[in-house]
Amino acid sequence: MVVLESLAAGARRAAVGALIACGALLAADAAVAQTPIKFALDWKFEGPAAPFVVALDRGYYKAEGLDVTIDSGAGSLEPLNRVAAGTYDMGFADINSLIKFRDANPTVPIKAIFVVYNRPPFAIVARKSRGVIKPKDLEGKKLGAPAPDGAYAQWPIFVQANNIDASKVTIENVGFPVREPMLAAGQVDAITGFSFSSYINLKDRGVPADDIVVLLMADFGVNLYGNAIIVNPKFAAEKPEAVKAFLRAFLKGMKDTVKDPTSAVDSVVKRNDVAKKDIELERLQMALRDNILTPEVRANGFGAIDPARFERAIDQIGLTYNFKAKPKAGDIFDASFLPSAADRKVN
Repeated sequence: MVVLESLAAGARRAAVGALIACGALLAADAAVAQTPIKFALDWKFEGPAAPFVVALDRGYYKAEGLDVTIDSGAGSLEPLNRVAAGTYDMGFADINSLIKFRDANPTVPIKAIFVVYNRPPFAIVARKSRGVIKPKDLEGKKLGAPAPDGAYAQWPIFVQANNIDASKVTIENVGFPVREPMLAAGQVDAITGFSFSSYINLKDRGVPADDIVVLLMADFGVNLYGNAIIVNPKFAAEKPEAVKAFLRAFLKGMKDTVKDPTSAVDSVVKRNDVAKKDIELERLQMALRDNILTPEVRANGFGAIDPARFERAIDQIGLTYNFKAKPKAGDIFDASFLPSAADRKVN
């Protein structure tokens, strides 16, 4: 009996050991199966980046079998170049810059797959005390504009839509870091920029809120979409399921951000040593209100485009840009990776 019990105990120990070893192998396989994705943001870790990093911090990418790395950027054009070169698999870029990039580089078929900013944050930000309240007031004034700025890229459309005599506006090419300081100091009368960035930065520099004028281009005849998630064509072709998984995870991060911006912004602040929670929360709330949760998104859900509106946007870009080959909506936006319409609804 003792011998039999000893044998039984040994068998149980062996079985447990086998199960542990099997579990370890499965865990190792799961780790190996995690698909790496390098993702390029357009700018620093600020409030509007919350949906991307919320999905990271709450394990949504990992649950989809993805190992996602998210890096900050230095302007709207950088993610395009990074994704085009293949150094990044996916990115967050201005879709209008993508349209022009595709026209100039037809052999690099990068596509947008999820529109995040249904209305772009492109803006002219000015000061009442400098005599700028409406678009025509810019005539005779000095406009500070970084050359690679996504908002400045739409300046010709804004000029045409508002009958501004561009010859009467002095454009000063300024760097991103000095743009708001120069306006705060009165060295320029207005600047181009993203509404939620320039407005908040000016307030943070002590400019009174009632002296700041935000001319959101979308309110003044610029009928474009804004930033979208883009994907490297080779990566999309080789790993379409990973691309779909990324969007599913991101969508969860977006919904969490909409539901509780105060909590979501913590994921941004911890990645930015100089960020202040109250400032980044206000920046995020502006983006949600003006650019993300638009009437179109509330009606149709996150991520997609209205093809007719998109064609009109391409037409408007064509007013000030000479296309080598004018694209169709399907050349720029690929809806095949989107989560289902039911999942994309705004709760």
